[in-house]
Amino acid sequence: MNPVPAATRPPTAVARVMICDDSAVIRSAIARILDSDPAIHVVARASNGQAALDALKLHDIDVVVLDIEMPVMDGLTALPLLLAADPGLRVIMASTLTTRGADTSMRALRLGAADYVPKPSASHVAGDARFGPELIEKVKGLARLRRQARMPAASPMAGASLPPAMALRPAPKHAPLVLAIGSSTGGPNALFTLVQSLSAAIPVPVVLTQHMPAAFTPILAAHIDKLGVLPCAEATDGARLLPGRILLAPGDRHMLVRREGAGLCVRLSDGPAVNFCRPAADPMLMSAGEATGGRVLAVILTGMGQDGMEGVRSVVTLGGAALAQDEATSVVWGMPGAVARAGLAHAILPLPQLGPKILAMLGVRR
Repeated sequence: MNPVPAATRPPTAVARVMICDDSAVIRSAIARILDSDPAIHVVARASNGQAALDALKLHDIDVVVLDIEMPVMDGLTALPLLLAADPGLRVIMASTLTTRGADTSMRALRLGAADYVPKPSASHVAGDARFGPELIEKVKGLARLRRQARMPAASPMAGASLPPAMALRPAPKHAPLVLAIGSSTGGPNALFTLVQSLSAAIPVPVVLTQHMPAAFTPILAAHIDKLGVLPCAEATDGARLLPGRILLAPGDRHMLVRREGAGLCVRLSDGPAVNFCRPAADPMLMSAGEATGGRVLAVILTGMGQDGMEGVRSVVTLGGAALAQDEATSVVWGMPGAVARAGLAHAILPLPQLGPKILAMLGVRR
């Protein structure tokens, strides 16, 4: 641990972070990445879960970057203890790019972790082009959500009012034939919340693109399936779209929707990355709109960048509709914000209100 004197602590608007990893090299590399952003300050470092618990008593911490495999006390053991010590704490699990790491990360999310980040090897942490920016955005976004949660209910930040400058589109004229969801940073937990607020009575198939490595997507699909609301599986080439079932785009492949006879099916593509992503939401949305004549309800959840905006534009131009998660409940208001600012959304809603709105637009009574 490296205690920081109270007199040198940054103002409360800065995200206060603790890094917990048994590798001193990893701790130093992550600290350099995070401290490069003036809105983040690393206030403590710990080499195992027990040391992190001890540090939590000494510092006011917003976000913990928590390794999984450590001596003395591993991350999965420490997680519930950290959350019990500070229920408002946001924890990001740092996981290896393996199936085992993916499964542990998804289990951690179900146990209360706020997010995860795939961790490169010690020799590649500093030079990984995506790891640093992704971690910085997650830390800042989660720290903001923690601050909002501490505010009184009457605070404007805690509300979900829509900025008056953002235009909303009218409801679609025809009932959707497909529900298409796009998400990225902060997406897994948002997806768990969203799916749990839906219903097995959904009369349309669901296609879902989450920006995620190939080792993680089958694990995410399995954990969504375990929620027991809608069956979910990683998509395979040629898989048919069936009402009330979720197909998740596999990592490193775009998922396209095609009409085949009287039904719809999935085609997987190894085409170039779109918006620096593969899978990307734009190809899924554009193809779904083309295959259904625009009869798509698109939902864009928390995420960096603007993937999904052009796909939504294509959908609504053809007569479909789109919902966007609001800024107050998004870890990063990049993807949904792009849709909202472009005036493409039928509604911009807090995460807990998206499920009921989807059911209403699909004609489902709970």
